Amino acid sequence: MKTLELKFTNQEGRIVTLSLDDPIEPVDPEAVRQAMDQIIEANVFLSTGGDLVGKHSARIVERNVDEITW
Repeated sequence: MKTLELKFTNQEGRIVTLSLDDPIEPVDPEAVRQAMDQIIEANVFLSTGGDLVGKHSARIVERNVDEITW
């Protein structure tokens, strides 16, 4: 499973991560940048360190799970 992680900085300078499952690939970096700007501008997410104030980074994370049966 792949996840798009959008990392923002909040008012305390801490990193806040928003994760979205199954992103459309290939990822369009410009669309991601614009989406992050809109999220910051809309100010609709709360974090313990205050409002989201800046973009930190974005990445695709792939997680593989192999179940062990016994």
